[in-house]
Amino acid sequence: MELSQIINKIILADVLDGLSEIPDNSIHLIITSPPYNLAKDYSNHSDELPYQDYLKWMQKVWSECKRVLVKGGRICINIGENKRQNITYPTFSAFIEQCVDIGMLYRGTLIWNKNSAAKHTAWGSWNSCSNPHIVPRHEYIIIFSKDTFKLQGDISKCDLNKDGKEFMEYTRSVWAFGTESKIKIGHPAPFPLELPYKLIKFYSYKDNIVLDPFAGSGTTGIASLKLGRKFILIDNSKEYVELMKKRFLKELEGNLFCNFKEIEILNLINHNIPVMLVPSPIH
Repeated sequence: MELSQIINKIILADVLDGLSEIPDNSIHLIITSPPYNLAKDYSNHSDELPYQDYLKWMQKVWSECKRVLVKGGRICINIGENKRQNITYPTFSAFIEQCVDIGMLYRGTLIWNKNSAAKHTAWGSWNSCSNPHIVPRHEYIIIFSKDTFKLQGDISKCDLNKDGKEFMEYTRSVWAFGTESKIKIGHPAPFPLELPYKLIKFYSYKDNIVLDPFAGSGTTGIASLKLGRKFILIDNSKEYVELMKKRFLKELEGNLFCNFKEIEILNLINHNIPVMLVPSPIH
């Protein structure tokens, strides 16, 4: 499929089918939070695969992501800790190993401090050193580049604040901001807008193309349009595609970088291609 046919569109498809539609060397930045395989209640995905099957599947996804990235393009993968019963299989480190094995260049890991003070009772051995449990209040954002660390672009299209304060803030390895409400968004595992917003400003130029192959509630697309980037979103759930539609209309109405026009949802599951109104960047 030609790149122009999928810019600023949502692809309703299984992730590997959707990625197969994207041309080689066409995406500047990928931001995604794949299913954690922690038995989350997704509408169209089994989030409780045998662990090795899960990793084999994700290896194929990372290989496709590398294929579609431009030289110097980046991928930012948000992943949390495993359940305590599987803590000896840290998924974030497995993903690092997988991406390095396919030749991606490791840029480092951001720690997302979620500022969470939620109550919990999973202490392990209460008030005892025999088997205390660590309760995660953080997630990881692991970052890689394709072929070279430098992404070519027009420096005038870098929209970090000119005083350097944003740059200095973003270079610190711990980012602190709260989580997003599952009930408010209507998705079992939404990340907050601040996460893709900061990554997009830090790792891409205006007019670059941003991809989220596990788009969920569409937050990456919303942040992309707010910042004058283009997007491609992939998800295999019709329910979540409808959710994206509602969020786009609500959260981007009146945004100076966007106007409203008809844009296709490319439905690769049943080939019935509806049209919906969502914002598209003003050129």
